[in-house]
Amino acid sequence: MNDERTPEPGAEAAGEASQDTLYKRGIKSYVLRAGRMTGAQTRGLEEVWPRLGLTLDGGRLDLDALFGRRARRVVEIGFGMGASLIEQAETHPDTDFIGIEVHAPGVGKLLDEADKRGLTNLRVFREDAVRVLDECFPADSIDTLQLFFPDPWPKKKHHKRRIVQPAFVELIRRRLKVGGTLHMATDWENYAEHMAEVMAAAPGYRNTATAETAPYVPRPEFRPLTKFEARGERLGHGVWDLIFARSE
Repeated sequence: MNDERTPEPGAEAAGEASQDTLYKRGIKSYVLRAGRMTGAQTRGLEEVWPRLGLTLDGGRLDLDALFGRRARRVVEIGFGMGASLIEQAETHPDTDFIGIEVHAPGVGKLLDEADKRGLTNLRVFREDAVRVLDECFPADSIDTLQLFFPDPWPKKKHHKRRIVQPAFVELIRRRLKVGGTLHMATDWENYAEHMAEVMAAAPGYRNTATAETAPYVPRPEFRPLTKFEARGERLGHGVWDLIFARSE
């Protein structure tokens, strides 16, 4: 995840043919664990959520009405404790951001910080990302979908729990605008290879990497360097970015 490694981003692992199959299988790419809530996190959930929180019950989103304007729209799945997403929203006030995360402390922290900074271009789901994308986002509505440092599930027997699977990236493709991008980053080389393999076989995408760096791209300046990533760099850990654009 973005700021600290938490169990997993908010999404079911996509595996075989359809999202209905996924729901029935019940295979999730995250594990919910109880955690202590700070006062600020509790305040975020109790006081700020009614203004910035979104739920599945709201149904299909009218994004222009939600934000009161027409703007570029970025969705981030699994924002952890939210520092990176807060930085992006503050740095790019002309862009609207929607974060999806299942873990209460991270959601509460993000909401508290967004309120303290007076951010109006940020909304949050505390739901499973597959359901959010399937039920709440219209087709062709997202400019960029970000998936930064998802749980790699390193054991081979757990690879089916990885969020990046064919059905999942096809769902994302249908929600992206033509030309919109899916931006992934991971610090596990095996997972990066898995991502590249899934995307190479996915119809309707093109890799934005150059021949010199393919299938990966250098870390874009617009992706904030998180504390988690900076610590990894100091330890000599690699990070791999992949950016694929919807071509059709």
